[in-house]
Amino acid sequence: MPSLRALKILVVVMGIMLVVGLAALVAVIAGRVSRGPSAISGPRPVAAAPLDLPPGARIETIGVGAERLVLAVVLPDGDRELVIVDITSGRRLGSIPLRVTQ
Repeated sequence: MPSLRALKILVVVMGIMLVVGLAALVAVIAGRVSRGPSAISGPRPVAAAPLDLPPGARIETIGVGAERLVLAVVLPDGDRELVIVDITSGRRLGSIPLRVTQ
């Protein structure tokens, strides 16, 4: 019976492939665990100049977007403005004064 012999060979070959694949999977997982956390997963340090606000001003809220930080600032005279800052450089990109219209 040639077909029965071919079936036995096929079963043995597939069993060997299964064992080799499982060993490769265990080796890859062990290698990744032993390396520890990757360098890109940690936070990037930010070294930026201080952001100057007028004396008496206070930050009311902070919003974060794609590479941007938006601060809602209440000025000493009661006016409000949005200050936009680039997160990576810490550079002030601009400000938007907010006015109440009636």
